[in-house]
Amino acid sequence: MSFSSIAYPENQAARYELILEQVRALTDGIDHPIANLANTAALLWQGMSDINWCGFYLMDKGALMLGPFCGLPACIRIPLGRGVCGTAAQQDAIQRVYDVHDFPGHIACDSASNSEIVIPIHLGERVIGVLDIDSPLIGRFNETDQEKLLELVHHLENCCDFAQTGYTLK
Repeated sequence: MSFSSIAYPENQAARYELILEQVRALTDGIDHPIANLANTAALLWQGMSDINWCGFYLMDKGALMLGPFCGLPACIRIPLGRGVCGTAAQQDAIQRVYDVHDFPGHIACDSASNSEIVIPIHLGERVIGVLDIDSPLIGRFNETDQEKLLELVHHLENCCDFAQTGYTLK
């Protein structure tokens, strides 16, 4: 199987539909979370505009641990309740931050980041990780981003067997 870079539609909804179609195709019949999260991060990195980091943090011994990602090296361990990711995981709530510099306790892994969206990932009722995407633009993320990224996370929750990893520990 080979892949090449493709042109993504300018229309945001159409762009997300193509990304979701690609994620569904790549995860079809594959339940290993690390493989699926790695490919998903790569597809989002390739398909989304105006982002400078995209990836996953997974629960490990009561904190978020860096998982598959694209972008500059990142913070490795994030305690629950710290920064945008730790807050999303602790509160089990999507965090869509217009300007990260106004977010109390923001952790600046990349000083170029100005806005961020974080979507919790669940195994049953438990938060077991987050999808984290940063942008150098203030106010980059909107309702469509939130809706489509939540749809993508729900797909990953359903297709991945998170019991294959140690990341299900809280």
